[in-house]
Amino acid sequence: MFWKKDLLFCDINPTCYAISQYKEISKRHVKDFLSRQRFASTMQREELPVTVSSHQSNMIKRSPGVDISTQENKLANIVIACGLLDGLIIHPGEVFSFWRIVGKTTLKRGFLDGRVLQRNGLTTGIGGGLCNLANTIHLLVLHSPLEVTEFHNHSDALAPDEHGRVPLSAGTSVAYNYIDFRFANITDQDIQLICRCEGEILVAQLRSETQFPWNYEIVEEDHHFAKEGERYYRISKIYKATYETASGRLIDKQLILDNHSRVFFDYALIPQDQIW
Repeated sequence: MFWKKDLLFCDINPTCYAISQYKEISKRHVKDFLSRQRFASTMQREELPVTVSSHQSNMIKRSPGVDISTQENKLANIVIACGLLDGLIIHPGEVFSFWRIVGKTTLKRGFLDGRVLQRNGLTTGIGGGLCNLANTIHLLVLHSPLEVTEFHNHSDALAPDEHGRVPLSAGTSVAYNYIDFRFANITDQDIQLICRCEGEILVAQLRSETQFPWNYEIVEEDHHFAKEGERYYRISKIYKATYETASGRLIDKQLILDNHSRVFFDYALIPQDQIW
C-alpha cells in the first residue's frame, strides 16, 4: 500500500473523517468556553418596531437534475431551525452563533437527510440544507451595520439560477459546530432576528429599536463562467456598498467575496452568453 503525501487523515476512510470531526467539534467547545465573548440567547416574541433588512426565498428548487426529496427534507430541516431562531435578540456587544442556537442536527430532534456539500462533492446528510438558512441570515447582516465575524463560503453555483442571477444566493457553509456563521452587534441598540417559513417560502428579517441612517446594496461585478481544465467555475467580485440614507451618497464599498465557485449542476444549463 502506497501512502499519498497529499492525503489528509480525514480522507483515509469514514472512521478517520468522524474522528477528525469530533476533534474539531471538541476544539470549538473549548475555544468558546475560554472565550470572553457574550453569545446571544435571549428570545422575545414581541417584534422590535423597525425593519433593518428583509429577505425571502423559495426553499424548494425544481430545476432539472435536482432531487425533489432532498429539497423537501431541506425545507423540513429549515422549519425546525427557524423555530429555534425566531425572535432571538442580539444585545449590543453580543455575538450571534448559528450553531449555539440551532444545536446539533440529529434524527432524534427531527432533522432529516438533505443535500450537503462535503469534501468538495455533493452528498446527503442529517440536517442538510441548513446552509440555505445560514446564507439568508448572512444576506440580512450584509444589509445592516452588523459585523460578520465568522463566514465560510462554499460553491455559489450549486444549481442553475431560476429567475436570473442573485449574488450570494447560495454560498454560506455551516457544519456543526466548527464551521459556524457568526456576527457581532456593534451598534448601540438591540437587534432581533425573525425567521419563519410560510409554505415553501423562507421569510427572514432583522429588526431594531430605531432606524439606522444607512442603507446597503450587494453589488456584483464581472460575473461570468469560465472553463478551467475539465470543470466550469462561476467567477465574480462581490461588494457591500454602504449609502447615507438622507443624501444617497456612497460612503463605503467593501469587497466581501472574490468569487471562484465550482459549478455543480449540468454544464449544459450554463447560459452560453455568460461563458467567457
